[in-house]
Amino acid sequence: MTQEVTNFARFYKVFNVLPYVGSREDLKKELVLSYTNGRTDSLRCMRRMEYYALCQSIEAQVSHQPGVRMYREALKRQRSEVLHLMQKWGVNTADWDVVDRFCQDKRIAGKVFRQLDIDELKALSRKLRVMNQKKDNPI
Repeated sequence: MTQEVTNFARFYKVFNVLPYVGSREDLKKELVLSYTNGRTDSLRCMRRMEYYALCQSIEAQVSHQPGVRMYREALKRQRSEVLHLMQKWGVNTADWDVVDRFCQDKRIAGKVFRQLDIDELKALSRKLRVMNQKKDNPI
């Protein structure tokens, strides 16, 4: 079986601020076991939908904490900036399928828009600024 989830940054971002007394490794194994219905205790063996459900659940638990709130606000600002730059490029940002197809191009981001983290969005923002500048000022 191939590994469906390869980037665990989303999980560890919220897991590390989750209040808990005891072994963090045991907590992680318990959480993974509960979201895989006892199939595995390893993050690497989780299916994509199980992983997303686990992350959403933990995010909901810690969303009131300042670090998570600030991360979400920064993510929202960065997404908004990228969408604005996409509009300038000519992408119909009212249609998420079009946005996802644009982002999935290997030359752009290589994955769908909603899976881009803040660093990837910043890189995409720089790339779109350059693309727009070259479009506006052809040599």
